[in-house]
Amino acid sequence: MNENRTTEDTRNTDVPYDPGNETDTREYWEGATAHKGVAEFRARRGRPPKAADARKEQIALRVDKEVLEWYRAQGPGWQTRMNAVLKAYRDAAL
Repeated sequence: MNENRTTEDTRNTDVPYDPGNETDTREYWEGATAHKGVAEFRARRGRPPKAADARKEQIALRVDKEVLEWYRAQGPGWQTRMNAVLKAYRDAAL
């Protein structure tokens, strides 16, 4: 624990055993339930990975300030909408 953020009283009530006593500490943790499957749980966190051809690529793009302000003013998802407009232009140009 960080000495600067806790008081002596806090440290005493923070754990149900005396951290300075190795026997008390060992006895307490022997009765603890072991976590199983932690690695599998961590592997499932977050979004599933996309296929290589479905991933997006980060680039640096220079656009006029007014254009960027307009897209941002549309709210969350403005980058996705900008991408959709670029796709529509690509498809129309074919």
